Amino acid sequence: MSEPTSPSVRPREWRLVSRPHGVPTADDVELVPSEVPEVGDGQLRVRNVVMSVDPYMRGRMSDAKSYAEPYVLGEAMHGGAVGVVEESHAERFAAGDHVLHGLGWREVAVLDGSSARVVDVDAAPASAYLGVLGMTGLTAYAGLTRVAAMEEGDVVFVSGAAGAVGGAVGQIAKALGASRVVGSAGSPEKVRHLTEDLGFDAAFSYRDGPVRRSLRETAPDGIDVYFDNVGGEHLEAAVGSLRLNGRVAVCGMISVYNDTEPAPGPRNLSRLIQTRGRIEGFLVGDHYDLAREYFGRAAGWLADGTLSLRETSVDGFENAFDAFLGVLGGDNTGKMVVRL
Repeated sequence: MSEPTSPSVRPREWRLVSRPHGVPTADDVELVPSEVPEVGDGQLRVRNVVMSVDPYMRGRMSDAKSYAEPYVLGEAMHGGAVGVVEESHAERFAAGDHVLHGLGWREVAVLDGSSARVVDVDAAPASAYLGVLGMTGLTAYAGLTRVAAMEEGDVVFVSGAAGAVGGAVGQIAKALGASRVVGSAGSPEKVRHLTEDLGFDAAFSYRDGPVRRSLRETAPDGIDVYFDNVGGEHLEAAVGSLRLNGRVAVCGMISVYNDTEPAPGPRNLSRLIQTRGRIEGFLVGDHYDLAREYFGRAAGWLADGTLSLRETSVDGFENAFDAFLGVLGGDNTGKMVVRL
């Protein structure tokens, strides 16, 4: 075991100090020295090396009733992170191990061994376990295979396709035999990334005109599956393009996360009657039973190049909040991570 963290060099943490109204600002958070508790029986002290910033964190900054508890004002936020074990009082963990856990937004964390998982950084970079080999990839896989019940030959449309989940969705859909995969993104550079790097059959920028029109041009025969990361205009366009027995898996609606008034819903839901279509929202936490199956397949896809790692990284813990705002603004291509 290594020596405990020196009290003269106090690690830092990001705390939520006020509930954002609309787009979060720097006044809603603070970066402060943290108090690192003693490591108890069954616990680990971990120095984080990379952490995740994700759209869902915006919801946890609010105190509205949701699927997850809101962040507590005056306390450190949390999210996915990978770190190195500095001290272990838990079986199966040793100093020097890299572990995946949920206490990001801090430089040093003390946590129960039951909430950590050892990861192999020789097999893949640490950040991959926050992306395609972590919750991001499992979200894409569960949404496609279970919620949308994707079948070989389906035409799949993905919004927010250049983001972490969206990029994984498109690649996994191709691996599972989709006949055509179409993605939307926010810039010509991201559109090129989808088709040239990730293997999408077609892509368009939602900034170039109505999504409805762009979707009909890129999927003229309609779609069987829509994986929704955006909501709003994208969802309405997808409902309008659904084929018979089409399915919509609602993973996120980033277009409305900062809205201060309720966003209008799709105006064409009656079309679900004609198409016998189905819309279903989901949370990855309800599908952890698929984890072993997915991670086994993902390892093979990574090895043969079917699945690629793409991320946007920001260096420096002090820049973590700016990185989070970048995710909300669509600045990232692939997974956004902060390297400590």
